[in-house]
Amino acid sequence: MLRGEYRIGTIPFDQVAGRSISRKNPPLFAATLKHFPNLRLQRRTQLQRRPHLLRIPESFMADSGSRASSESDCNGDPKLGPVDPGYAEIIVVRHGETAWNADGRIQGHLDVELNEAGRQQAAAVADRLSKGPRISAVYSSDLKRAFETAQAIATSCGRFEVIKDPDLRERNLGDLQGLVYHEIAKINPEAHKAFLSHRTDQEIPGGGESRDQVYQRCTLSLKRIGSKHKGERVVVVTHGGVIRALHKRASPNGRAGKIMNTSVNIFHLCDGDKWVIKAWGDISHLDETKFLESGFGGDRTSG
Repeated sequence: MLRGEYRIGTIPFDQVAGRSISRKNPPLFAATLKHFPNLRLQRRTQLQRRPHLLRIPESFMADSGSRASSESDCNGDPKLGPVDPGYAEIIVVRHGETAWNADGRIQGHLDVELNEAGRQQAAAVADRLSKGPRISAVYSSDLKRAFETAQAIATSCGRFEVIKDPDLRERNLGDLQGLVYHEIAKINPEAHKAFLSHRTDQEIPGGGESRDQVYQRCTLSLKRIGSKHKGERVVVVTHGGVIRALHKRASPNGRAGKIMNTSVNIFHLCDGDKWVIKAWGDISHLDETKFLESGFGGDRTSG
């Protein structure tokens, strides 16, 4: 279905993300649940004993290339069964929450560990993936917040040794690292201006990277992993900025939306260097676990 044709009830596709659907509109409420069954497990506003509103997160359907596809563009089975030899299925997961995420503090390459909420999120996504089809390997950024999340997944999915890859690190944000986001314009206006620049080759003062540099290293990393694991399903745990870059590689004209902590994003890396997004921004495993709805560190303004 083409993007312009997709609707829930009478709402065009482009206006779906971020909407709250009320039970007072029964046909639309029912249509929403039909199109998005995972929302049954996601956070809803609770009025009385039944959900009165269904909120569709902005990240749940960021663009037409981001929603779970009903067909396989790699000529394989679109369901989560055996992986076709013609592609690698890579489940990309953002790390769990840290105290700095909660405080709105920029991390970049600084090595911050998970907080208690982050450990619960890591356990939740690990439990979810352990109940799915077989995982062949688990890769991770070498930063603590990603590695700890990856270790939880590896333990639940078969006690793998997590393979560290520094190329999966978050973007180096130079002089902005360690600062609270809403204070950076006042504290370091030069670095703040560089961070907000629309130039993809703009580096951040203090040894920070440009978006082009992040894109180059992380897409090459995922390509290496995909080439090594054709016909297999693997997990990669990384960071918000990296996942946004991977989304851009697969869907150059799409919008990634917010990358929530421990969100599940599935890529098929196919023969002929084709990347396909099969699922995006799925946090259904966090129904009973607290999470930052701001998505700090996983949106375009903070990471």
